[in-house]
Amino acid sequence: MSSSTSTTTATDTTTATGAHTDEAAALIGGARERIDALDDRIIGLVQERMAVSAVIQEARITSGGRRVNLSRETAVLGHYRDALGKPGTTLAMTLLELCRGRV
Repeated sequence: MSSSTSTTTATDTTTATGAHTDEAAALIGGARERIDALDDRIIGLVQERMAVSAVIQEARITSGGRRVNLSRETAVLGHYRDALGKPGTTLAMTLLELCRGRV
């Protein structure tokens, strides 16, 4: 590889990451790979949560109950808020919305 190709690649990497040094670009690139892997795991866990929620809803509806249990949802909202602050409540609402009404 020529030195001009190496320099171009390093410049492209720093530009893509927003870093100003090759070292920072490498650190950011590795951290982004970790974030991508974590995002894949989070998506998988959300899908698993949706499936478990569907089982619960099915059992509740089959037994004559309602699809949604508001006291349980309130507890979930509180749990996320306590763990993550106000944005946790928003995250919990999104999760609850994804899991509601799938049955």
